Amino acid sequence: MTGSLEIRPVADMDMTAIQLIYAHHVMHGLASWELTPPDVAELTARRNHTLEGGYPYVVAMLDGQLAGYAHAGPYRLRPAYRFTVENTIYLRSEQQGKSIARPLLQRVIDECTDRGYRQMIAVIGDSGNHASIRFHEKMGFRQVGLLEGIGWKAERWLDSVMMQLNLGPGNSAPPQTTN
Repeated sequence: MTGSLEIRPVADMDMTAIQLIYAHHVMHGLASWELTPPDVAELTARRNHTLEGGYPYVVAMLDGQLAGYAHAGPYRLRPAYRFTVENTIYLRSEQQGKSIARPLLQRVIDECTDRGYRQMIAVIGDSGNHASIRFHEKMGFRQVGLLEGIGWKAERWLDSVMMQLNLGPGNSAPPQTTN
């Protein structure tokens, strides 16, 4: 990576760039299983819901330009899952492979750990998404499941790869917070 990288909390001014990044992945990739890109208002509402829930949402700025974003949210809504989060990370396509993803996701991992969460789940769209699977492995995730052919996009059936990362003591001790 060349240039100056800053990881910071998301701001209102970031939402148009986030929408463009996400729209590209919806239209041209298999990581998101949405079929129509949501508009800025919808993504802003989703971001607000994430922040109101107490989850981290951060952006990566490279030389003053938004290069990617990441956040965590609830893995499932039932109360017993309250110590488990699911991560999301997207980069501008031209920024992939430029050492931005690691510090971006690490910030989310660190914030979730500091907030008392114990497990992070990555739900990766398609078993053929080797780059995302390898990236998550490098971040310490391990594959814990494969759901075969559960999504239909781009005129084919897609798998969902489940990966998991222990946060802090993971499941080796009871939680210390009242999330």
